Amino acid sequence: MKLLITGGAGFIGSAVIRHVLTQGQDSVINIDKLSYAGNLDSLDPVLPSQDYSFYQLDICDTTSLQEVFHKHQPDAVMHLAAESHVDRSIDGPGAFIQTNIVGTYSLLEAARQYFENLSQEKQKTFRFHHVSTDEVYGDLENPDELFTELTPYAPSSPYSASKASSDHLVRAWYRTYGLPILITNCSNNYGPYQFPEKLIPHMILNAIQGKALPVYGDGSQIRDWLYVEDHARALCKVLAEGDIGQTYNIGGLNEKKNLEVVQTLCSILEELLPDNPYSASSGKGFAELIEFVKDRPGHDKRYAIDASKIETELGWKPEENFASGMKKTVGWYLQNTAWWQSILDGSYKLHRLGEQV
Repeated sequence: MKLLITGGAGFIGSAVIRHVLTQGQDSVINIDKLSYAGNLDSLDPVLPSQDYSFYQLDICDTTSLQEVFHKHQPDAVMHLAAESHVDRSIDGPGAFIQTNIVGTYSLLEAARQYFENLSQEKQKTFRFHHVSTDEVYGDLENPDELFTELTPYAPSSPYSASKASSDHLVRAWYRTYGLPILITNCSNNYGPYQFPEKLIPHMILNAIQGKALPVYGDGSQIRDWLYVEDHARALCKVLAEGDIGQTYNIGGLNEKKNLEVVQTLCSILEELLPDNPYSASSGKGFAELIEFVKDRPGHDKRYAIDASKIETELGWKPEENFASGMKKTVGWYLQNTAWWQSILDGSYKLHRLGEQV
C-alpha cells in the first residue's frame, strides 16, 4: 500500500510513520508544512528508507496536493495535519480555522478529484481516513457517562470547534460525492516525541530543570490518556479493516485527573532520578514544584471515551496501561535529551528540507 500521510512530522503522525515503516510492507508519502511543532528528527529511527518520501507543503495549497497525488498515486490518505494546542487556539484562532477547516477542505477536494479518476478496481480499495479528537464532543457532566460515536458535538474551544467543522466536511464529502471516508476520534495522547508545550512533556522538562509545574485551576479536570504507539496501531487497524463511512472512538481506558497525572510523573522522576541536581540542592521532592494557576477559559471538565466499538468490531485495545505508558514516556525523555534540547534552543528548525513537487 502507498499511504499518503499529512502531518507526518507531528507527534501522532510521526508515530504512525514509524509504525508503518517498521512493519516493512507499505510505503509512505509524508506531507507536512513544518509549522513550529513539526519535527523531522522524530522520524530518524526509521530513516533513510526507500519506502518514504517527504514534501514540505501546506495542505491549503490544493494545486501542490494534486501534483503529489498525481505523482505518487496513493492507495489511501491518513489526514493528521492540524493545529492542535487549545491555549494557542484561544490566543490566535485564525491559524486553526485556516489549517483545520480550509486545509481539510483543500485536501478533500484534491482527494476527490484523484479518486474520481481512478479505475473502478482502485476506487474499491481507496480510503480517506480523517483523524480527529474527542474534544469535539465537549465535556461530560455525568460521572458515569462516556463519549460514544453517537454523542452530539458540543465543542468548547476554537481548536475543538475547528476539528468538529473538519469532521462535518469529511462526512459531507462522503454523503455528497461518495468519497470513501473513515473518521476516528481519539482521547489525549502521550508518549515519546511529543512537543514540549503539551502537558506531560512540559511537566517532565520543567521538573528536571527545577522549574514550577503549573496546573490549571485545582487540577480536577479529567482526561482519558492514550499511549501514542497504541493510537498508531489503532489508526492502521481502522484504515485496513474499518467500514466505509464509519466513525471509531479510540481511547486509552485511563481516566485521570490532571493533578494525578502530574503527581504520577513526579513519583516516576523520583524513582528514575534519585540524584537529580534539583532534589539534591533543594532537599525537596519534585511534587513540591506543583503550582496552581488561573484556569483556562472554557476549560472542559471531563473527557472519557467508550472504545467498545473498535474493540468489538476490529479487535483493537490498548496494550499500555497508564503506569507502564507513563514510565516509558518519562524514561524516553530522560534518555533523549538531544531531541528536546534541539526544540528548546530552536535548532530543530534547521532540519527542514523536503522534495519539491
